[in-house]
Formats: sequence, structure tokens, C-alpha cells
Amino acid sequence: MRNRVIEATWFEYGGYGDADVLQERTEVVAPPGPGEVIVEVIGTSLNHMDAFVRNGKESTWSDDPWPRRSGSDFAGIVVATGPHAEFPVGSHVVGHVRTGAHATHVTVPTSTLVRKPAKLMWEVAGALYLAGATALDTLDQLRIGPGDTVVVSAAAGGVGSIETQLAKHRGARVIGTCGERNFDYLRQLGIIPVRYGEGIVERIRRVAEGPVTAFIDNFGKDGRDIAQELGVADTRYRSSADRREVELSLLRDDPEAVAHGTGQLGRLVQLAEAGAFRLLVSGLYPLADIREAFEDLAELHSRGKIVLATRPVTTYRTIKAREVHEAMTGGYAA
Repeated sequence: MRNRVIEATWFEYGGYGDADVLQERTEVVAPPGPGEVIVEVIGTSLNHMDAFVRNGKESTWSDDPWPRRSGSDFAGIVVATGPHAEFPVGSHVVGHVRTGAHATHVTVPTSTLVRKPAKLMWEVAGALYLAGATALDTLDQLRIGPGDTVVVSAAAGGVGSIETQLAKHRGARVIGTCGERNFDYLRQLGIIPVRYGEGIVERIRRVAEGPVTAFIDNFGKDGRDIAQELGVADTRYRSSADRREVELSLLRDDPEAVAHGTGQLGRLVQLAEAGAFRLLVSGLYPLADIREAFEDLAELHSRGKIVLATRPVTTYRTIKAREVHEAMTGGYAA
């Protein structure tokens, strides 16, 4: 199996820009080296950080050579192994890379992989890493647990939806701020929804039933002011800038960072298998439609995660639920 010829397709870009700079490339991949495997990707997801790196808003890796690849989360099947590789051919795995997951195949060290439980859907497994590990790291840093009342902004998004559910799983009372269109979604998760906008502090106080002890701002607007009005200690506030730092640390490829990321991914897989949280896949696109998927992400309307599939059962398009809602209401609530 190590000598099997494998042709991989991936997306790369030769300069900064929007999703239209992404170009499809296909090439035979080299056999995996010691401790490496080739994974056939079944599902991989989009993160806002992918777009920020591609369009130049995030400059951390500005010295990387061109062309550059895209994507960090994936789940798939091991199809080839190098010497001393931990996972045999046929293993179902969930993994992470700094970049390059938006592809049909990735070559990775086994230190970046964990086993995928049979009952964990491919689409969910392929969307777990960056959003989920960011949520876990943030909750760990804040030591969220029983007795806490935590407010999470942008609570219906990829990171926010995982943070709210895992905080609740830890025994906290959880308030999620969002637009009204997401109220029912959050209520189904057992989260108390509160509308953005003027008067938000009083609305939070009405439902908090006591002091707010932590505030996680994924929205990036007025979060610190709101937290201060609520009496949240600075040590128990996390801003959108703090979230950026967490995400960047999870994308580093030094051994210590990789080991930490894989450890968090292992925890996430166990928590997902145990039903501690549900990850909503609000958009599922064939890999070839990656540009359209990124345009969808940029609209900031999606709940949960947008996922790319390399083996879609059909490419027939159905109208997404949020598009139906927009057509019926004439727009989205603020």
C-alpha cells in the first residue's frame, strides 16, 4: 500500500485576495515518509481564519512561500502508510494541519490524528478542530464550571455554539447573545438567548438570575464595555482578539503546539461521541464549490459550520433553511 499511486486534488492561491483567487490543482503525491500517512479526506470545513490568512488580514505567516494552500480541519480514511506509522490503512481518523486540508488527500504525521468513532458523522468530524479546540481552550483558560453564569456573544456561530454547549455541559448557566432569528436554535441547545443591541445589559441581567461571572466575546463589538457594566472581572473576560491568539496558537506546527492541538481534538471527539454538544452543519458543499462556500461564510449568516465534502452523494442544490427564512421575512434580524 505504501507504493500505491495516489492522485490528489487541492486548492491553492498565488497571491492575496478573495475566494476567487483559489485555484484547483491535481498531482500525484509522493509516498508518505516515516511516521506519516496519506489520508483521503471525506470532510473538511471552512474557518474565518482561513479567509483572513488568504486575504492578508492575518499576516502571521506572511513569509510562507507561494503558492499557499487552504484549510486546517479534516476527517477521512488512511489510504497509505509510511514506516512506523501508528494508523493502519483503512483507519477512520480526524485530524488537523496548519494549512492544506481543502483537498482530496493530505499527507500528515500521525501525531496530528485521532481515531474517529463510528457514530460520529463525517461532516461533523471534519469540522471539529479549529472551532472546537478554540472553544475548549477558552473555557479551560476561564475555568468555566458549576456556579458560573457565562455570557457568550455570537453564540450561534461555529465557535460560539460549541462554547455555549460545553459550558452548559460543565454545569454553568449560559446566556448566548445573537439575532432573533437564532433564538429557537439556541433554546433547542438549552442556551438562554438574548438579543444584541441597545439595552443588552439590562436584558442579560433579567435572565442571569444573579451575577455574571464570565464573558466570552466572539462578536468583537462593545464586548469589554458590556462585560464591565455586568461586573465581570477582567481575568474572566475574553475578547475577539484573545480568540485570534488562541486560534493562531492552535495552528502552529511546532511539536508542542501540535501535541496540544491533537490532545484537544481527542477530547472534542470524546465529548461529541458522548453527546456533550451537537455541531450544526448549516452548509454542505462539494469541494469543487469551495469559492461559493467561502462566499457563503463571508455573509455571516450561517449557524454552526460550513463543510466541504469530497464524496457528496449528490451535487443537486437544495435551498438552505436560512435562505427560506430570509425570503419569508425580508431579511435577517440584527
